[in-house]
Amino acid sequence: MGPVEFLVLAFPGVTVGAEVVAPLAALRDSGGVRVIDTMLVVKSADGSVESAELAEFDRLRGAAGAAGEEVGLMGAEDAEEAAELLEPGSSAVLVLVEHLWATAAAEAFRKAGGHVAASVRIPPEYISEAQRALAAAE
Repeated sequence: MGPVEFLVLAFPGVTVGAEVVAPLAALRDSGGVRVIDTMLVVKSADGSVESAELAEFDRLRGAAGAAGEEVGLMGAEDAEEAAELLEPGSSAVLVLVEHLWATAAAEAFRKAGGHVAASVRIPPEYISEAQRALAAAE
């Protein structure tokens, strides 16, 4: 199995449109990732939290795993933890994905006795800095 990542994608407002999850579906369909589980979390203006699997919403079903593929690993506790990151009147899509593109490398690393010693998500402001540096180098 390749590396697995849990993402909390936060959005203003309590409605998430299909255009938000379409890129995830495209990535899944291209074979880059396997969608293991998904969930929508909504924190209403009064602070109450509701959650449901993405597949329960017709407009969002396309981002969920293929029929029967999701395994239901996320639950109420995950929704509550994600809701702590949200402002009232906002929502989040929770996604558990396996990075299929890295599977062969992960297997080779494990075979050689290696392991991931660290994994760091680079903040957007540093990514734009790297893009400027790459453009200048070209």
